[in-house]
Amino acid sequence: MSTPKDQVDRQLIALLQANARESTANLARKLGVARTTVVARLARLEAEAVIVGYTARLGSEAMDRGVQAYVGISLSPKAQREVIKKLSRLPELRQLASVSGEFDYMALLRAETTMRLDALLDEIGEMEGVIKTTTSVVLALRVDRSA
Repeated sequence: MSTPKDQVDRQLIALLQANARESTANLARKLGVARTTVVARLARLEAEAVIVGYTARLGSEAMDRGVQAYVGISLSPKAQREVIKKLSRLPELRQLASVSGEFDYMALLRAETTMRLDALLDEIGEMEGVIKTTTSVVLALRVDRSA
């Protein structure tokens, strides 16, 4: 993966992180460059996989609905590929990271209800190759710097 080339690239990325739907004309105005410059830089950043997609972020009211949990998952070595495939199919899975320490993976789940979270945890625990899971339910989000 490439990195932003200069300060204009970094500012462009920051503006898109704040509002990915900002028009190229507005981006150009804010950056003090031509609209064609913004279009060319976006194309390059996308081609170099610096920017890999655009997304919608939910407001705090929508995010407050439901329950979020971190799940530490220990797997048998030969089952990792298949378990990752199954986990990837869960719409409630927000992130899956391989980690060092006690667990092999850390999953971030968001479910509509605690009952759905309970069912998800049962589903994960019953997957062939899952040795152990440990869950921590998020009570409050104190700092969120995610893009």
